[in-house]
Amino acid sequence: MNFSLYIAKRYIRSKSKNNAINFITIIAIVGIVLGAASLFIVLSGFAGLRDFTLEFSSIIDPDLKAETTIGKSFILSDTQDQQLRAIDGVADFSRIIEERVIASSDGNNHPAYIKGVDEKYNKITAIDSVIPYGSWLNPNTPQIVVGWAISNRLSVFVNDYSKTITISVPKPGKGQVSSQSQALNQVNTINVGIYDINEELNNKYIFASIETARQLLNYQPNQITSLEFKLTDTADENTVKAKIKSILGDTTVIKNKDQLNDAIYKMLNTENLAVYLIFTLVLIIALFNVIGSIVMMILDKKKTLSTLYNIGASVTDIRNIFFYQGVLMTFIGGFLGLVIGYIIVQLQASFSLIMITPSLPYPVALHFKNVVIVMLTISVLGIIASKIAASRITRDLVKTK
Repeated sequence: MNFSLYIAKRYIRSKSKNNAINFITIIAIVGIVLGAASLFIVLSGFAGLRDFTLEFSSIIDPDLKAETTIGKSFILSDTQDQQLRAIDGVADFSRIIEERVIASSDGNNHPAYIKGVDEKYNKITAIDSVIPYGSWLNPNTPQIVVGWAISNRLSVFVNDYSKTITISVPKPGKGQVSSQSQALNQVNTINVGIYDINEELNNKYIFASIETARQLLNYQPNQITSLEFKLTDTADENTVKAKIKSILGDTTVIKNKDQLNDAIYKMLNTENLAVYLIFTLVLIIALFNVIGSIVMMILDKKKTLSTLYNIGASVTDIRNIFFYQGVLMTFIGGFLGLVIGYIIVQLQASFSLIMITPSLPYPVALHFKNVVIVMLTISVLGIIASKIAASRITRDLVKTK
């Protein structure tokens, strides 16, 4: 066994005659334990918030989405349609027409986005699972499905045929207009369902058949604004993206779920990084106790160190004793902190100890990468702190005068 490591283990297990040093050592280890546990709990909490935030928006997010980079729409030819369906890894895809509109009913107006979808859309996404009232729309009908916020704003429910919702969009062109019919394209629709995803999306989309959206916007039969794809379980995303782009051309961009929620990911990652840095600073402060504990131990063991030096131990060997001692203290404290943090997170996940609302527990998620982050952070900071403390040992300190 390594001589320095062997002595370091002995020092870890043995008590000093000086109670103050024992107390400082205990404080140092407790600080590391609490720091590691706190960092793991916070990272698990943010992981839970991230999963919770994306859980609902991902319901209507496809695996891949193809959009044009030139203008608002593009033409999908029959040949391209057949080529896309032949791609290995594409389970199915849906044609989409999306545009900003004004929805009106009984004098109430609401700006929203119409999302015209074909009959395959509810196979691409799980939209059916978030419709608590009513049902999904039928193709080739003037039916729509709106979010809770839009339903409240327009004062409409489901299958109320006495209340039509008029969807309007400005007509393209120039010159003066003398009537509303000259300025706007309009369609009258009936709401048959209400979806409930999250506050933002409930206030944004009006789902309609692609025929209704095409009529509203005067689009050609093969003119669309995007394609949404569902991939097979064994599909290689990058390979499929490359094949789709080769068929649709360089004027299209293909986005996956992460890229579709780019703003949310950036916000969550920025907040996560900020909290990580704050708790890392707390760990750095806690590791100052490790440095103080080792320095106190060096002074307490000065006579023993002189003996070791006289019997042949080098200054480097003696430095390594306290370097290993600091590293062991850090690893032991970090491991105990992770165990405590894991238990707390698991209790929250299993028994909902902390509630945001009476019906909503604070979300947490156990990810292995958070274990790696905590141990890596503790290890790096612990090695640096131990190196700083061990460097206080010099030849003058250990040699017999």
